[in-house]
Amino acid sequence: MKCLIVDDEPLARKGVQLHLKKYPELQLAGCFNNATAAAAYLQLNPVGLIFLDIRMPGINGLDFARSLGRQTLVIFITAFAEYALDSYEVDAIDYLVKPIHAERFDKAVLKALAYERLFRESGDTAIEFVPDHLLVRSDRQFIRIALDELQYIEGLKDYVILHLNDQKIITAMNLKQIHQKLPQERFLRVSKSYIVNAAFVKTFDNNIIYIGESEVPIGNGFRDHFFEIFVQPKLIPQKK
Repeated sequence: MKCLIVDDEPLARKGVQLHLKKYPELQLAGCFNNATAAAAYLQLNPVGLIFLDIRMPGINGLDFARSLGRQTLVIFITAFAEYALDSYEVDAIDYLVKPIHAERFDKAVLKALAYERLFRESGDTAIEFVPDHLLVRSDRQFIRIALDELQYIEGLKDYVILHLNDQKIITAMNLKQIHQKLPQERFLRVSKSYIVNAAFVKTFDNNIIYIGESEVPIGNGFRDHFFEIFVQPKLIPQKK
């Protein structure tokens, strides 16, 4: 998968380059110190992944991310932790705070590679809804998913990723469309990019819902509704 580094700090660009040496699956196509130059390059040279700073001269990283195509993945790398929630509103797959630690970088890259593989293998997919189940049609086959097994749903541009206990399934549908079809009392929209199955919500704080080893961000515009529901336990279905 081809990738770019877009960061106005030379040392930061060099650091990402050093980390990338352990990943032969990633081909570094270019380094840029501003989003305008990167955007010009992308017009003729599409890439699958961008390591992107946020605070840069000219176009900032958040605005640049909004302009990218649906199959270009973004990992934000910035010195400012306060942009973490904003990053998920533009469908970033991860957010790293400088200085970058190797283990955290590895986790983000492995996630990007897994998502790229999901995109590549998704093919012609669609979802049909039946009581208590989803039928995901892929390559002339149906995958039957019980709603009780669906932990959360992640929106990534024009796709959704269904997160099950031990499997991820990607299909072409936006988050709003799938949420309208699901039982609203069981599946809660918690940000622009995430829907959670309330039965799997066991631990949360003001900004994050913890589902197994996954962290699901709570968007600013969804926080009040989320807490209104979760202070009324009788409204939360219990997982059997």
